[in-house]
Amino acid sequence: MTANKNYQATLVAEMYKPGRTVLHDDLALTSAEVSINTLPAGVSLPFIHAHKQNEEIYVVLKGKGLFYIDGEEFGVQEGCVVRIDPAAARSIKADEASELTYVCVQAKAGSLEQHTQGDGLPAEGQPSWQK
Repeated sequence: MTANKNYQATLVAEMYKPGRTVLHDDLALTSAEVSINTLPAGVSLPFIHAHKQNEEIYVVLKGKGLFYIDGEEFGVQEGCVVRIDPAAARSIKADEASELTYVCVQAKAGSLEQHTQGDGLPAEGQPSWQK
């Protein structure tokens, strides 16, 4: 879509691959890994996994499914957000009746030093909609 020294923007539809689309290279990410994922109805990740350093945040965009985390299973649906510690054993499965589309964000656990309120700074400029 567009880029400059301070930002990159991309249209996911132009790069979407069925199953998993990784945004790392297209957005020149330096502190997180972001992917958009779709599991067909009844399909699961074919493995259980954990991470060395990265926590994962799953944002369910569409459908229903099941999470397996450290031996526990629970249902998710559109609008659910799940955060998982690096060491937790996890997998995910789409509901038998619906595909499951979700965003997965990975970032190094414990690396966030400030969040929006502590990190935001006033900046110069005025967008067209504020004139």
